[in-house]
Amino acid sequence: MVKTSQARLTTRHQSFDGWLLLSTLSLMLIGWVMVTSASTEIAASLTGNPYYFSIRHGIFVLASIGVGLVAVRLPLDWWRQKGPLMLIVALLLLFTVLIVGREINGSRRWISLGIINVQASEVAKLCLIVYVAGYLERFLPEVRRSWGAFMRPLAVMALIGFLLILEPDYGAVVVLTGCVMGMLLLSGAPLWRFLLILAIVGSGAVMLAVAEPYRLQRITSFANPWADQYNTGYQLTQALIAFGRGHWFGLGLGNSVQKLFYLPEAHTDFVFAVLAEELGLFGAVGVILLFALLVFRAFRIGRKAELAGIPFAAYLCYGIALVIGAQAFINISVSSGMLPTKGLTLPLLSYGGSSLIISGIMMAILFRVDVEVRRLQRRPKPSAGSEDDTRPPGEAVEPTL
Repeated sequence: MVKTSQARLTTRHQSFDGWLLLSTLSLMLIGWVMVTSASTEIAASLTGNPYYFSIRHGIFVLASIGVGLVAVRLPLDWWRQKGPLMLIVALLLLFTVLIVGREINGSRRWISLGIINVQASEVAKLCLIVYVAGYLERFLPEVRRSWGAFMRPLAVMALIGFLLILEPDYGAVVVLTGCVMGMLLLSGAPLWRFLLILAIVGSGAVMLAVAEPYRLQRITSFANPWADQYNTGYQLTQALIAFGRGHWFGLGLGNSVQKLFYLPEAHTDFVFAVLAEELGLFGAVGVILLFALLVFRAFRIGRKAELAGIPFAAYLCYGIALVIGAQAFINISVSSGMLPTKGLTLPLLSYGGSSLIISGIMMAILFRVDVEVRRLQRRPKPSAGSEDDTRPPGEAVEPTL
């Protein structure tokens, strides 16, 4: 009986990971529904059309799927070769946004391209993951043995982090730093190096936090938002009220009270609070489980690629899993009052074209890795005396998606 259930749940004999597809499409669909619900009042107030943000988000979802379908046809070798170029593109975008970027809520994070705004930090996430994955494949033994090779990716991250701080975008700095350090840890670098760096970075973070009054104010308001609930603690207290209203099963889809101009950024950074209010504890936990499933499948695909002898693909999957997991964790923690307020979207769920399209490309890369690993595993082993297939893993293999 148990074996039969396991056989039904496994995706081993399929051409791609069905669980990854289920979690990805479910999150995108839930996101579209929740953005529609959370944005109707603010959209009607700003534009006169209650479905303005819903229509735009729907276009972004379709664009994300379309770009993903293109990206899934790119062989891993293409990403491997473009890693250094992508890093240069990321640095140029981060420089450009500081000069000509559009300022919103005190941060200069977006480059206006007419009908859309490109968020430079979202593009930098993908570019940095691809670059570090290629670096680890080329210099893996040196990274494990020497400090110099170990510190080079962190030096690149420090430069990117400096540019992000100038925007400022501290949330992206935290996510990308955690991603790079996680990829180095999973590559087999000694643990004591990370403990030493964490101690140094932690001390620097404390100094940065107390250097500016508004940062210290964010921390103190996070610790006790009710002490100043109509000023510094306003956004967090409104989010907590939304969680409290939701109870077990929620108020029902579309019945949120907090989205009626009480909770700022209800359809972007705090969409999870509206979701918890309308769908309750069960709905919120369901979304968290979907994220957990997505991250687990990404790590599993990466592990399979590592065992198949494709380190670039493995570290690519690990980086994507770390970014998606860290960003989802931070966004949900901020919404529920577990972390200080950060300007981070909820991947695949929050309103935002740049985030959705980059997330779609990341999911496409996961599918591409999964397809190539499955093809490699199913390839018959050469018999004695026969010619071996000399094509390196990661080269053009057409996926059946």
